[in-house]
Amino acid sequence: MPKQRLLPDVIGHTPLLYLREVSELTGCDIYGKAEFMNPGGSVKDRTALGIIQAAEQAGELQPGGVIVEGTAGNTGIGLTLVANVLGYECVIVAPQNASQEKIQQLEMLGAELLLVPAAPYTDPHHYIHTAERVATGRAREEEHGAIWARQFDNPANQQVHFDTTGPEIWKQTEGKVDGFICSVGTGGTLAGVAGALRERNRDVKIGLADPMGSALYSYFNGGELKSEGESITEGIGVSFVPGNLAGVDVDFSCRVDDDDALPYIFDLLKHEGISVGGSSGINIAGAVALARELGPGHTIVTILSDSGSRYQSKLFNPEFLWKHKLPYPEWMAN
Repeated sequence: MPKQRLLPDVIGHTPLLYLREVSELTGCDIYGKAEFMNPGGSVKDRTALGIIQAAEQAGELQPGGVIVEGTAGNTGIGLTLVANVLGYECVIVAPQNASQEKIQQLEMLGAELLLVPAAPYTDPHHYIHTAERVATGRAREEEHGAIWARQFDNPANQQVHFDTTGPEIWKQTEGKVDGFICSVGTGGTLAGVAGALRERNRDVKIGLADPMGSALYSYFNGGELKSEGESITEGIGVSFVPGNLAGVDVDFSCRVDDDDALPYIFDLLKHEGISVGGSSGINIAGAVALARELGPGHTIVTILSDSGSRYQSKLFNPEFLWKHKLPYPEWMAN
């Protein structure tokens, strides 16, 4: 039997799950790519692997070097896992409002964790800008150097999804996919999958599911970066256009409220046994919207980004949801 390392060899190749309730609701076949089944528990394992391998190939990352990144959590977890295996160290800059579960996992994995106050992207103290400054400083200090992963505009981010996620979806649907939709954090997943699917069939419709508080919906609908409301989701929704999205054509976009997304999460867990986080709820709501836009009989794919266990203190905490005036099922309060 051939020997296989846990990482990075088993990142990707995730199942495509048929989502029964929303498929029956819309008359379409709606599938979710089970990215929560990656070793680090999220779609960001692919991003982490792609960024590290590209840095190695370019000679930017030396043995024993340091990887610095600003992240709401999942990319940091993926980077730290891969870095541990390949012999690098990780410095993760995260906002203080990241879920406690993500923070605890980063600490467990041995990341050097810097928590900063949540701030708008225009603020120089935003976690992304802070990470850039930290990387610059560490590059001068570290014997083996340091790099800033810069997931928002690193071409390796979308490239790994072009090379892996998109082709996997095409193969798993036997080329019958009519539409793909997901939310955007860095834009790498949407851009990479869109490119891979359109290379195989230019008629595949690409959609954006945007949470409240994000400006991308208004950008793709009117060319203006304007946000409304707020969302408890993490890692998605931005007030700027990430470099990964430059030049990406979106056929359909919708804005999704937490009130609409959360019931999909709860129903999926209760009736289909699949536990997912907040961004997956936004994605499923987006898939339903795209299915209604295209009409019955189409095949729609979205991303199940990570597991609900990563948000137990928020999404599955009735007291937290009640305080934020958000819906929760009766069974959760019992």
